[in-house]
Parts: sequence; C-alpha cells; structure tokens
Amino acid sequence: MVQRAGVLAALAALILTGPAGAGERPRVVSLDFCADQYVLALADRDQIAGLATGPDDAHSALRARAAGLRRVRDNAEDVLALHPDLIVRSFGGGVRAQGFYARAGLAVHDLGYAGSFEDMEAVIARTAQALGQGERGTALIAQMRADLAAAARPGARARALYLTPGGVTTGSGTLIHAMIEAAGLENAAASDGAIGWTSLPLEALVLDPPELIITGFFDQPDIAADHWSQTRHPVLTRLLERTPVIHLGGAMIGCGHWTLAEAARQVREQADSLLEPGS
Repeated sequence: MVQRAGVLAALAALILTGPAGAGERPRVVSLDFCADQYVLALADRDQIAGLATGPDDAHSALRARAAGLRRVRDNAEDVLALHPDLIVRSFGGGVRAQGFYARAGLAVHDLGYAGSFEDMEAVIARTAQALGQGERGTALIAQMRADLAAAARPGARARALYLTPGGVTTGSGTLIHAMIEAAGLENAAASDGAIGWTSLPLEALVLDPPELIITGFFDQPDIAADHWSQTRHPVLTRLLERTPVIHLGGAMIGCGHWTLAEAARQVREQADSLLEPGS
C-alpha cells in the first residue's frame, strides 16, 4: 500500500510538471543496459535523467560515459520520481512496461528487435529522432557502415566456430552469424545446417574442425563455464589449444547495436593476422 501511494504521488507530480516543451530535447530514463548504449551514444549528458547501468558494469560497452550520471532501478516509483519525458527500453521493465508508462502519460521508445545490420540502422535512426539527435544518429550509422566496409576487405574465407562459456554456438539467423559473415568468414555451425542458438556439435568438430574459433563473453565475471559445460570437454580443450582464437568482449556483442560492426572489423583484422602463412 505504501509503495502504491508513492507511485501515485510521483505520477501526480509528473502530470503537474508536464512534458518537455516543443523543440526541446527530452529528458530520458533508460531501463536496461542495451537501451543504455543508445542513450549514451546519442543523447546529451544533460538529457539523461537515469541509466540502468553505471561505469563499473561489465555488460555496458559505453560504461565509461556513465560516470557521474544517475543510476536508476527498474522500479516504477523510482523512474516516475525523476520526471522523465521519455522512457527508452529494450527488455527493461518486462513485457508490461510499455503499457504501464504509457498509461502514466509517458512516451516510451521501445528499441525493438534488430535481426540484421540494416535493422540496426533503422533502430539508430528512430532512436536518434526520438532523442532529438538526428545528426548524431546519422554519424553513428556512418561509423557502422565504415566498420562494415573495413570488415568486408578481401581475405581468407576460413571456417570459424563461435563459442560461449556455456558451450553454446550459433547457426544462421542471428546477429552473431551476421557479424561472422560480415567479416568474410564462414560460420562453421551454419555450414553444418544449424539454425539459431545450439549446443556445440562435438562429433562434427572432431570430423571437420574449424580453422578459427571466435569466443564471446569469456571476459564477463558473471558468465562462467561451469563444471558440466562443454567448454571443459577434452575434445574442445584440445581444439582450443591447436586452433587460432579471437576473443571478443561480451559488452561489444551483447546487444543488437553498432559495436557488432566494430566486432566484425576486429575479427577480419585478427583473422588476417592469425591465418597468414607462417603465423
């Protein structure tokens, strides 16, 4: 009852304060670390009323920019107390967040799902427009295209296996697959017919090992390989010992945003170095 009263009081204050005036850039609260990346990249600092992550959050690719900004819990009372003009979210607040904040009179910008780099461009453009930062969005799209162009330079089309600490890989139909393809490499799991996220095909790896391994999230302290993970299987440990490996930070590939293009560029550059004759 006390919490409900607090939410109602905050809502009343929000209604009395009103939204930003015409032409003003909205004050924004972000509800999850994926939404944080868009807000940190596109908004002015004085637009940001609250973020889900701080400068110490390993999941955030732009965590350094969060220093000095307010961190807000994914809690309706705390969010409403900040009197934002706009809520930006990906998964934060759960499935009912959009409807709840809309009923509270707040604009909600849902990033939506990006299944390709083309989709990402659309998400960037829409989010930049919502934040009143169209030029910044255009620049970010140009940066992403430049990274993809660099990733597409000629190089060996090696078979690459993507690997997570939990022993999961991906076939076609995911952004990681799109990143591997953008780097000019062949996704080993997809070439074996896998679609989406799947367990490692250990027997197939023995019969037809990849030329390159790309790891993701091994740097995340809360995502570790447990005792039963396939990453501890002797087949895989031997494969890791004799196969060139490219390590990608989880913050770079954890959300559907432009840093996946940067990851593609880094993969292409490292693949060229690792796969050179005599390297």
